[in-house]
Amino acid sequence: MPHTTHPSHQRPCGWNAWLAERQPRPALRGHSEADVVIIGAGYTGFAAASAWQQARPEDRIKILEADRVGEGSPGRNSGFMLEIALANDARPEELERMEKLNALSRQTMALLRARVERLGIDCQLERSGTYRAARSAIGQRALNQYEAFLKAAGLSYQTLNGSQLAERIGTHYYTQGIYSPDCYLVQPAALIVGLADSLEAGIELHERSPATQIVPDGKKWRVTTPEGSVAAGQVILANNAFSRSLGADPSRLTAIYTYAAITEPLPEPERQRIAATTWGLLPAHRLGCTLRTTADGRLMIRSRYSYEREADNARIEAGLKASLEARYPELTPVHFEKVWGGTTGLTYNGAPLWGEIQPGLYVSAGCNGGGIVKGTYLGDALARHALGQPVEDIASLFGQASWMPPDPVRRLGFYLTSEMGRRKAKNET
Repeated sequence: MPHTTHPSHQRPCGWNAWLAERQPRPALRGHSEADVVIIGAGYTGFAAASAWQQARPEDRIKILEADRVGEGSPGRNSGFMLEIALANDARPEELERMEKLNALSRQTMALLRARVERLGIDCQLERSGTYRAARSAIGQRALNQYEAFLKAAGLSYQTLNGSQLAERIGTHYYTQGIYSPDCYLVQPAALIVGLADSLEAGIELHERSPATQIVPDGKKWRVTTPEGSVAAGQVILANNAFSRSLGADPSRLTAIYTYAAITEPLPEPERQRIAATTWGLLPAHRLGCTLRTTADGRLMIRSRYSYEREADNARIEAGLKASLEARYPELTPVHFEKVWGGTTGLTYNGAPLWGEIQPGLYVSAGCNGGGIVKGTYLGDALARHALGQPVEDIASLFGQASWMPPDPVRRLGFYLTSEMGRRKAKNET
């Protein structure tokens, strides 16, 4: 299957429906020059641009975004901003590496929060913490493993039985859970739009300008879009799995589509029982459902996966309704106001594809579902690396993306693994 340079979605991003209309930045037209071009106006791209501008304020910095800001993957996530690495990012015995990762995550989150507060970005940022919950035996085993990880790392958490968890999130579906305070929730589209509209002077953003080709041009790179081109000495690929079509290694990246739906504001008294506070729940088992509430009393669910192509959203919607009704039968029939799909870049071992891939061409991709905080840090680090500044040892901290077999073996492996996991963890999905 040929890879594209940007995703195409069946439905608009639901989070954008509650934002004020904004005027997109002009598309790239004609030919221009820059010192650095950044492909992708997401958390990684914006962090790279800000780090570059701080180091070299006189440089010409261009960011190319394929869609309108907020309609791409950065606006389509669930808005979890984790201050600590996910449980499958490190085993308990790797505590030294874990400690360094968590320190970087907390530092990055603190900088993001300070930026939001300084610029007055209205994105409903709140340190709500996050729950992990399980219903089945396989989910409970994953939860126990996560608790062992938290305990060994010396991190704060609370264990909750089914009744205690039900008091917090309004459902008796789960048998046990864990609460960790180390997470913020945010309205993701509001955050990424707010960051776009408060870029430092000297950073030029072009929306609706997908990069279609990157080719050598003397000692520079020429980046082509449908209406223009730009030549630059250095290029940073920050468009996740879609960087494969622009020079990143396709044997180490896969695009996975995930799906989310959000209800209308819940009626009383359900709102008081379920969504009186803003909370978020991540599944103990990787194939489980993500849940969260919003500041205006809605309930969001994210679940279901497809490989490289977006599945029919109407069929996905039916599955999401069934999952939410199983957890909250009193809401039956569930009425979703918005349903949408989004992409994430996955690597086989969960490590990022990061660094210089050709002279002057750099990539940071494969955040594996942890894009806001991790992507921000890795984008900042990549700009420092490209500028020749000191950088943490990314490979020792995060690992290096491992090789995956090509299609059709990769596709078959994904579906076999997903189907086996779905059957074993059917009560978690």
